[in-house]
Amino acid sequence: MKKKKLVVFSGAGMSQESGLKTFRDMGGVWEQYEVTEVASPEAWDRHPARVLQFYNERRKQLWEARPNAGHLGIAALEQHFEVQVITQNVDDLHERAGSSQVLHLHGELRKARSTADPRLVYTLEHWELKLGDRCEKGSQLRPHIVWFGEAVPAMAEAISLTRQADIFVVIGTSLAVYPAASLLDEVRSGVPVFVVDPGDLPLSGKQITFIRQKAGEGIKMLTEKLLPLK
Repeated sequence: MKKKKLVVFSGAGMSQESGLKTFRDMGGVWEQYEVTEVASPEAWDRHPARVLQFYNERRKQLWEARPNAGHLGIAALEQHFEVQVITQNVDDLHERAGSSQVLHLHGELRKARSTADPRLVYTLEHWELKLGDRCEKGSQLRPHIVWFGEAVPAMAEAISLTRQADIFVVIGTSLAVYPAASLLDEVRSGVPVFVVDPGDLPLSGKQITFIRQKAGEGIKMLTEKLLPLK
């Protein structure tokens, strides 16, 4: 029998239990900057070294991080469902936990791309990307990240996948960042929606079940609710 399609939409709260810090949590030298000063095309044009340093620090964190119980729990759901993860996160913890279908809306921290040809994308073998690191065409490599003010190339695919969902799960995101937050509006009428987040998200108008827990514990509770629906 064909498995039901379970679409999981994850955000920063998914990875916090793995020790990954958000921009606001990084502190130190970064306290003096607005996020657009390290994560926008204008910042890259003005201060590429600063931008590279910021992402190098984030990448170093990721090199040392491990998937948490939430990531592992989502991967385990592939035994029962056709699981598609759509994530706002730029880490690869879903993949390292074993999830086989992951779409990154905002890019991937462990990759770099050419500033001359965005089709040239490279997987980094170490955490540091430096000025002078160039693509095969000779141009500087930049983080493979969707910055503020840039289009979200994967959005159309994310909308298509969301519309195919038999069950839709939101985990670890406040649904405050657009256009990604609009995905919930694309869920078909009658499709059950589960929201795993310790906060009290102001959502209504759909068949929503709230699990007010962090990712690790929340996924255990979610799994118990999902298995009867498979």
